[in-house]
Amino acid sequence: MRINFEETALATAEYLLQIKAIKLDNNNPFTWASGIKSPIYCDNRKTLSYPKIRTYIRQEFVKYITEVFGTVDIIAGVATGAIAQGALVAQELGLPFVYVRSEKKSHGLENLIEGVVESGQSVVVVEDLVSTGKSSLNAVQALRDAGCNVKGMVAIFTYQLPDAEQNFKDSGCVLKTLTNYDFLIKKALEQGYIKNTDLQSLIQWRENPKTWGLDK
Repeated sequence: MRINFEETALATAEYLLQIKAIKLDNNNPFTWASGIKSPIYCDNRKTLSYPKIRTYIRQEFVKYITEVFGTVDIIAGVATGAIAQGALVAQELGLPFVYVRSEKKSHGLENLIEGVVESGQSVVVVEDLVSTGKSSLNAVQALRDAGCNVKGMVAIFTYQLPDAEQNFKDSGCVLKTLTNYDFLIKKALEQGYIKNTDLQSLIQWRENPKTWGLDK
């Protein structure tokens, strides 16, 4: 069950493009909630609707967790996009599952972590995608605050933004993804989703997404 990262990354990218979980449109950029204009739109929840792809992602996550992080006590999902993925992984590994909210509930027990965790337990966090990494790392911090030993995080996709790389480095959290922006662009070019003339603009967006597209 050895990991072949390039093979996994290209296969995952192909699946995401195939089901339009990721869309690329260099001429008509999407606008994120933050206001950033982006040539890429990602909705990995769509993978749950395709049993073959859902199973592939689950099994690749299991490989990464087993080979990279070793034995863990709990699998945690980041709400809401990774709750289902995390639960599938936990079921396959026969481990307890919890999920971390973006903020505490405003009623009842006001939980931030839903499920049972105990101080000293080791955890791997499951995420669907990573942009700047801030929301993902908030979940990591919540688990650390609960006394957990967070071994790292696995995600389906990362935009490979410089801010995310720095944020994960600063937090001391290992991030492993099934695919990334580079492999997505490679597969999209190979499959004809984009043209060679789109490449420079797509590279520029990744380098500085806050200023890209301001003249569009």
